[in-house]
Amino acid sequence: MSDFAFNGLEGFDISEIRSEKKKSDSKFAGSKLNGLKIFVAIFGILLICELCVYLFVMPCMNEVTISWSGLKSYSPQTLMDMIQLPAKSNLVKFNTNEVKSILSSVSGIEEVQIYKKFPSSVCINVVERTPVAMTFVSNGGVTSAVQIDKNGVLFLSNSNSTNSDRSIPLISGIPVENIPEGMRIPQKYRALMEQIAEIRSLSQNYFAAISEIHVMPKEYGNYELVLYPIHSKTRILTGRQLSEESLQYMMVALDVVNTLDPNVVEIDMRYGSVSYRTKSEHQASGEFLE
Repeated sequence: MSDFAFNGLEGFDISEIRSEKKKSDSKFAGSKLNGLKIFVAIFGILLICELCVYLFVMPCMNEVTISWSGLKSYSPQTLMDMIQLPAKSNLVKFNTNEVKSILSSVSGIEEVQIYKKFPSSVCINVVERTPVAMTFVSNGGVTSAVQIDKNGVLFLSNSNSTNSDRSIPLISGIPVENIPEGMRIPQKYRALMEQIAEIRSLSQNYFAAISEIHVMPKEYGNYELVLYPIHSKTRILTGRQLSEESLQYMMVALDVVNTLDPNVVEIDMRYGSVSYRTKSEHQASGEFLE
């Protein structure tokens, strides 16, 4: 029995079986790899198609929606009327540069930022100009109030609250007649706007006690200032520098001089000492404050 089993295995090559098994496993692994490649290729094609639909088809099909931020005195509808988007405008047709140019041409707008969001949204952030002073401009025989920002740019405020803001001083005497809105005041007066902006940033509202600041041009491009307090008939002459300390000094000097003589019409603080003039044009001078 054992001799028969042994003789039956004679001539049988085990290495050939192993070789055939390896070939079979190799073919199976190759077919799996090919199947995986095909799956990856199909998945990649579908992904590309989906991206094309998302990036190109959907922006063309959906009407663009605009969201606004940073608006204070302008309404979204007012600005929408300015940019005049065509009916059923989509994200592809939305001209960012053109819209930004239109909005930037508005005198009361300082900066415009536009962001597109796929598939059909546009975010527009508007930075409005902040008035630090106001003045009057004559145009075609009509006098109107305009605002001035810290950079000296003239612009019309779209808010009624701005004109009633007592922290915004009235500036007169600056040669801005017939200068259109969006233009800057002359260079030499821009430092005054910066000084006013710095004072307005303080917690104390100093300009609430001043009805007007008049600019008096001097020779060689210089100028001086005349301040008119609200609750006094006395005007104050001073130099071109305005600061918290100088305004505090003015108010104290005004109280002291009015205590000495209620008929004072002018206080001169231009030369380091305080002098005053009464209605009878009699002058007296003295250093009331150190």
